[in-house]
Amino acid sequence: MKRSSILLVVALAVVLVLTWSFLALAQEETSELELQTAEAAFQAADKGNPDPAWQGQKFTIGVYSAGPRGAISGPLYFWRPFFEKLTGATYDIVEIPFGELREKIFTDLMTGTGYYDVIIGPSWFYGDYVSNGWIVPIDKYFDDPRMPKWDRDSILLPIRELLQWKGTWYGFNNDHDGQVLYYRRDILTDPKWQELFKQEKGYDLPVPPRTWEEVYDVCDFFNGKDWNGDGEKDYGITMHLKVGGQGFFHFMALSAPYVVSPAPGDDPTKVTRYHNVYWFDPETMEPLVDTPGFVEALKMLLKLSKTGPSAMWGWSLGEAWDAFLRGKAVLTFSWGDVGSLSQLPESSNIKGKLGVAPIPGSEKYYDLETQQWVNQRNFVANTVGASWHGVISKFSKKQDLAAYFLSWQATPEINHWNVVWGWTGIDPGTLYDLLKPTGYADIEDYVQTGYDAEDARQFVTAYEEMWYKYPLRQAYLRIPGTPEYWEVWDIHLSEAVVGQVSPEEALRRTKEDWNAITDRLGRENQKKIYQEAIGYVPEK
Repeated sequence: MKRSSILLVVALAVVLVLTWSFLALAQEETSELELQTAEAAFQAADKGNPDPAWQGQKFTIGVYSAGPRGAISGPLYFWRPFFEKLTGATYDIVEIPFGELREKIFTDLMTGTGYYDVIIGPSWFYGDYVSNGWIVPIDKYFDDPRMPKWDRDSILLPIRELLQWKGTWYGFNNDHDGQVLYYRRDILTDPKWQELFKQEKGYDLPVPPRTWEEVYDVCDFFNGKDWNGDGEKDYGITMHLKVGGQGFFHFMALSAPYVVSPAPGDDPTKVTRYHNVYWFDPETMEPLVDTPGFVEALKMLLKLSKTGPSAMWGWSLGEAWDAFLRGKAVLTFSWGDVGSLSQLPESSNIKGKLGVAPIPGSEKYYDLETQQWVNQRNFVANTVGASWHGVISKFSKKQDLAAYFLSWQATPEINHWNVVWGWTGIDPGTLYDLLKPTGYADIEDYVQTGYDAEDARQFVTAYEEMWYKYPLRQAYLRIPGTPEYWEVWDIHLSEAVVGQVSPEEALRRTKEDWNAITDRLGRENQKKIYQEAIGYVPEK
């Protein structure tokens, strides 16, 4: 295993252990209420008509190793007795360490062994899944009277598209990942700090910061001040910048508004060779990673890194989260887990002080067609992360039973229960998670599980605005070799962060490595899959 892979595995393992420990503590304290609300969700959810022939059968689920109280795998353990009661069938849960997921799952699929009937995996496996025909389309189950009905239209569009390929459904609704901005609401709305900010920066303190330029000003202002009153200097931002610490996900979300530009004409979301593209030129598979938008974004990341603790250059995800949750940084940006963790007294002292906003935009963006900067604010939604969800192996001999289980888990009542109980690691991303009047949820859904009402409102509304109202979206990379592309990117980004090379050189090296990977895997085939993945239709 390469050094970078080892680092990535170790870092993720530390992060997941921290997260799962926090979440396990929360669940132990609320188990009675959990069971009551779960029973209500079970009774309310559609159950279809389980086939009597399934009684006594068993299938196998492969999922990354988080334990019976852990994120993503935990709900599988929790709901198993309900499933057995419902169908007379059961399932085995095979936990796979994160760093072994690709090897074990792909080996099972490549050899046609069919050990895993269901795979709860990341969305970045789709390029391999679909191009090799390893998973089955699931459209045929939607009108099957045996199957519970789940509300596909309620899944917010950016996530819904991750479950499909060229309009055909392969994935069942479950988790919904994307990065948003978290900040200290109590500090940024304090008149004392607002007055001092205006004196120093010359304009009103933005609450919340809406662009990365505003984020920098806020972090630069608060960094080095004792704004939490503990007698020590505090920080502006906290990030995880260690190689293998998922820092490239930070850069992915930050860089999108500098790189992704709207299409001219009536439909700004149209994917053209130059517009609404992020990873590669869809005509040539030439990487875009060294274009001026990426360079500008990396310079912004480096500026931001100077407004936080220098130790974060060696931090993984858990350490970065902890600095914010313990009240030492005024701001961070990350996944929905931070919203859940901020409500747990074991991991946080900022409950009731949380502000959340959609991922910031930029004050300008680079137009690849005109090769000019456009001085106009640009906002781009992201689905950065795994969005863990179930697919069915082509080699499974229990496909119908597996489809029944995944359909039942995708019903609004069960899925929403998983979302509001944050220990599950399943983040919001459907209309029934969003608050009325846009969505169907009530704030009480969240408050009864321990959320502060205003924290919950901010948390859910940030995702609503980003996925429901932002004008543009960042394409998700779903081509064979995606983990390889990301590993070398992570390494070269780190070289720039620690000052070993310039931003331009780090991105040039990334481009060179990405071209080598593309050539090795076959440029024409990679291009075909990339075009399908982003919905690009070549002009004739």
